Amino acid sequence: MSLSWYDNPAASLDQKTLAAARERQSQLTKPPGSLGRLEEIGITLAAMQATQHPRIDKVWISVFAGDHGVTAEGVSAFPQAVTAEMVRNFSAGGAAISVLAGEWNARLEVVNVGTVAELEELLGVMDARVGPGTANFVSQPAMTDEQLQEALNAGRAAAERCAINGAQLFIGGEMGIGNTTSAAAVGCCLLALPADRLAGPGTGLDAVGVNHKAQVIERALAHHRQDGSLQDRPLAALRCLGGFEIAALTGAYVRCGQLGVPVLVDGFITTVAALVAVRLRPELAAWLWYAHCSAEPGHRGLLEALAARPLLDLGMRLGEASGAAVAMPILRAAAALHARMATFAEAGVSQG
Repeated sequence: MSLSWYDNPAASLDQKTLAAARERQSQLTKPPGSLGRLEEIGITLAAMQATQHPRIDKVWISVFAGDHGVTAEGVSAFPQAVTAEMVRNFSAGGAAISVLAGEWNARLEVVNVGTVAELEELLGVMDARVGPGTANFVSQPAMTDEQLQEALNAGRAAAERCAINGAQLFIGGEMGIGNTTSAAAVGCCLLALPADRLAGPGTGLDAVGVNHKAQVIERALAHHRQDGSLQDRPLAALRCLGGFEIAALTGAYVRCGQLGVPVLVDGFITTVAALVAVRLRPELAAWLWYAHCSAEPGHRGLLEALAARPLLDLGMRLGEASGAAVAMPILRAAAALHARMATFAEAGVSQG
């Protein structure tokens, strides 16, 4: 069987730099451990960048947008037209991630991988449309093999643009009405969980709506199990139950790991993409940080399954990479502290 690009392993952290970074942290002018997790983040960034002077000056944000056929089942509080409308809002600078990217001087691109509506040319929006939304995965696969590959490749290309432009951190975001349903379905499939463990309000469903959403997911899981277990086949689960933007995020994360670019994972939907990516390439986990714990109820279960410790817990559930953008300055601070604090010897301070 021929190998695909995503079958190549992720890069390894520089172990020599890692050891030296731990030694440097022990010599900085502070009590050991007094900067908490910032110390370990600084050490890891040093190993990722193979330098004792890590930097997070250039940040690349790719927001992938796509529509979902499962919205026909009434699983969202918002109409499907909102996906394309929000892409226009991103372009106009009116979305949360647009504001935050501008505030932090981060590079923001929006990649349309599958809105139902064909969009006009928009500033900052790339057309990589795989199709007019996915199929309704309740009764058929969400996408074809060819569409899955195209969506993965769209993510790969975004990671490569990030690396070519010298960015030191990749943040992926998503926009797609119905995508919490797709993400929950993929997560339940890979973790062998009942739908009510990961189904949540998404854009604002009430308890009745969440229950209906869980029932839709259970129907889909039952249908796709007829063709055999998908639990140990991450790309098959993604093809049958996922979305174009979730697949693009998966491809972006895998390629970032191969290129040695650190990733800050956003919320519920992006964590499902990270779950698929880590199931595909387990060593990729070393390149991923998790920005925050989403208010979407299933997110905690996903984080636990990945043994992930989020940086923040602010009750956010917007998506768009907004939580990661809020958490990004923590990584920037950790890099600066590791690189620029004086050692006891440099400062002439007595060490206890």
